[in-house]
Amino acid sequence: MLADPAQALRLLDLLDTGVIGLDGTGRIQFMNSAAEHCLLVSRDRADGRYIGEVADIPRELRDAILQMPDDSQGIRLHELRMGKGLYDCTIQLTRNRNLLLEFHNLEWEQMRLRLQQREVQTGMLELLSRNLGHEVRNPLGGIRGAAQMLADELESGELSTLAQLIMRESDRIDELIQRFGQPDLDRRDIDLYPLLDEALDLLVAEFGESVKVERDFDPSLPPIRADATALRQVILNLLRNACQAGALVVLIRTRVEHVNTLLQSGQGSVIRLDVIDNGQGVPESLRSLLFLPLVTGRRDGSGLGLALSQQIASAHGGMLTFEPLENGSQFSLYLPFGKELGDHNRAGAS
Repeated sequence: MLADPAQALRLLDLLDTGVIGLDGTGRIQFMNSAAEHCLLVSRDRADGRYIGEVADIPRELRDAILQMPDDSQGIRLHELRMGKGLYDCTIQLTRNRNLLLEFHNLEWEQMRLRLQQREVQTGMLELLSRNLGHEVRNPLGGIRGAAQMLADELESGELSTLAQLIMRESDRIDELIQRFGQPDLDRRDIDLYPLLDEALDLLVAEFGESVKVERDFDPSLPPIRADATALRQVILNLLRNACQAGALVVLIRTRVEHVNTLLQSGQGSVIRLDVIDNGQGVPESLRSLLFLPLVTGRRDGSGLGLALSQQIASAHGGMLTFEPLENGSQFSLYLPFGKELGDHNRAGAS
């Protein structure tokens, strides 16, 4: 038991869980550092004040604080929107009839679920590529064999040239099938911004001035070890999707996040690239299926763009996520970086 309140508070500050002590009327007696981030208010400003005065708390939390039964064994509220995050909250009644609030950040739980979804998505694409490759390569082999026989019989002339063309194109399709769903990455140390510039040049060439592009760039982005062509494909796909959704404005935002990303075990950091548009958005019926192969909301869509983009992100140790907005959509590309990741990638590429 710690008798020194200051020492106890220092220990609480080491927790990722937000902890707040309230008196019987809901006034704040103490709070730790994680709770400051949860409420978006400093402890000095909050001390002694009613929690509802210093923070915009959900109605169900306000009601639970004011109506906590004396014989309660504690209650748990789920998925409360607090500040900029989503939290579960546990409320306990202490011996002196005060309240102890614990806020559990759901960000990492959501990230873990997204990682599980990513594994399912990429696994389905690989399964599709194997099965589709088998079904296509069998008749393709017959077509190439017939073309070979024609070329041998004709020997020369226009028809022979056409037969040889069929053989070459059959070989090209066979090569594409072999590579489909299995990105062969050529990782090098690259800067992200030249890739963004190249993707934006291609976007302008395709859509002209019909969309306004806004930039919110972090100037401190470090180099990453990645396949430039593959990442350019992902970025261009996200930009094209925004334009095809009828967006008039697209915001490209980059940030460095120094956190335990869960994209790899241990401590890590990521570059986060957000593509935010004000288009028509994604129909609710498709949101949970968005990164699965052959799922599309457009009549002329193939349903492979986002699935392949997710696989490219996964091959880099990263992830692609989607968030619906009130007007439009936000896609976020997470790419780990750092010395350990670079060493790992070099070993994997050798």
